[in-house]
Amino acid sequence: MTPNHTPVPELYVSYDSAQKLKREAAELPSWDLSPRQVCDLELLMNGGFNPLKGFLGREDYDSVVETMRLADGALWPMPITLDVSEKFADGIEEGADIALRDAEGVILATMTVTDKWVPDKAREAEKVFGADDLAHPAVNYLHHTAGKVYLGGPVTGLQPPMHYDFKARRDTPNELRAYFRKMGWRKVVAFQTRNPLHRAHQELTFRAAREAQANLLIHPVVGLTKPGDVDHFTRVRCYEAVLDKYPAATTHLSLLNLAMRMGGPREALWHAIIRKNHGLTHFIVGRDHAGPGKNSAGEDFYDPYAAQDLVREHQAEIGIEMVDFKMMVYVEDKAQYYPIDEVPEGANVLNISGTELRRRLREGLEIPDWFSFPEVEAELRRTSPPRSKQGFTVFFTGFSGSGKSTIANALMVKLMEMGGRPVTLLDGDVVRKNLSSELGFSKEHRDLNIRRIGYVASEITKNGGIAICAPIAPYTATRRAVREEIEQYGAFVEVHVATSLEECERRDRKGLYKLAREGKIKEFTGISDPYEEPAHPELRVETEGTDVDNCAHQVLLTLESMGLIKG
Repeated sequence: MTPNHTPVPELYVSYDSAQKLKREAAELPSWDLSPRQVCDLELLMNGGFNPLKGFLGREDYDSVVETMRLADGALWPMPITLDVSEKFADGIEEGADIALRDAEGVILATMTVTDKWVPDKAREAEKVFGADDLAHPAVNYLHHTAGKVYLGGPVTGLQPPMHYDFKARRDTPNELRAYFRKMGWRKVVAFQTRNPLHRAHQELTFRAAREAQANLLIHPVVGLTKPGDVDHFTRVRCYEAVLDKYPAATTHLSLLNLAMRMGGPREALWHAIIRKNHGLTHFIVGRDHAGPGKNSAGEDFYDPYAAQDLVREHQAEIGIEMVDFKMMVYVEDKAQYYPIDEVPEGANVLNISGTELRRRLREGLEIPDWFSFPEVEAELRRTSPPRSKQGFTVFFTGFSGSGKSTIANALMVKLMEMGGRPVTLLDGDVVRKNLSSELGFSKEHRDLNIRRIGYVASEITKNGGIAICAPIAPYTATRRAVREEIEQYGAFVEVHVATSLEECERRDRKGLYKLAREGKIKEFTGISDPYEEPAHPELRVETEGTDVDNCAHQVLLTLESMGLIKG
């Protein structure tokens, strides 16, 4: 057999052994895996992360962070770690076994804990992602979502995570290798994507397969991608809609349940290793591969061709050949696509960015035939109707007594007067009474309260309604998490009610500031606990000297300017 047909090692035990271990694991401490950890575990168990045998121990972790290699020298650029809470870690000793379960409590694997440590996350961010900048989604995840303690050790796979969607399209590395062996495909080039396929992608993949004289695997990521990306259900329907535009004898579509980190060059190298494990011989690396966009200074996180340079440097060691491509643009005079560096001099070049495509979908504008396929456009319009028909969330934040609830009530009435979509008000005090009555006012409980509000608002938004939220929401990281959850389904409009602390204290309708000053209320926002002011809200409202009706009207004008309501 050729190397790309030979099976790769998996971490699963036999069915009988798995049943025995499941019974024994009932007595073990259990960790419920996050969505990202489930993706990581699946690729550990099925060989996608070969040569890893489990979540990284401390020596391997330090080596990967510093040198992109495991302690034994094997190339591996991305730390695959099991982050857990301090509370869970306190009850685990090194050498102990733990059970790893999915969100429903189904046991997927056991792990022998060989290492337990508190990582330097700022160092990990700098070394792995190039900057300790919260504008990077993986850095934000590292600091605000990931647990504070890492556990490392080998994993024993008992069963893969259950997927109920697109089952026929999901292949393990060994299933793909068996398919290539059956089809006699000795050379296969992989196209990695987290976006719907348009005509430029088709031209790029045709050219890549032709250049490599290879068969083509369209290998989209359906695990976790960048916040704000098109959901994988829509994307896979788009891929299937255009699959018949490829030659069936030389093209295959398979889904990869990978949790992306948007790590640029390191991520591209990681993707290349993963594709090698899946039996690929060639891998397309495009412009700004796995780039997360702009940093806090408004500049690109990575050089657009740094990913190609890094993969090119290591491709021989990995055993996969990179097919590098520049951005494809449409040349109107020739009525065809060209790589941007091959455009004939003086030709008229057309291009639509992802941002522009989203704007056209949002506003119901035409998408030219040269850009996309009618089937893809129809699917995107079906799941992304114009903004004026989508659900959205208006999220008021500000000090207690700033006027959030009053403006939110006025806005609710105005939106209900307009009609068209159901409107729900999630006021801070009402939510505290009905949804979070058992919570106190510690930072942990405040965060949990806002997360609950965000979850309810996301469900309202997903189902086409309007959610109006009016909590204090003092912490930037929590507001960002809520924004990311809601923006999967519709717009998130942050309104900072910027009433000064002095004015709020002067108003003090509920007498809370007085009690806080007297020390009778602990951890009170603005007095004994900080309020982190939004840096870039969609709207900032000044209430001092402005009546409520005018404030609510400012919000309506903002909604109109964003296309969420019609003027």
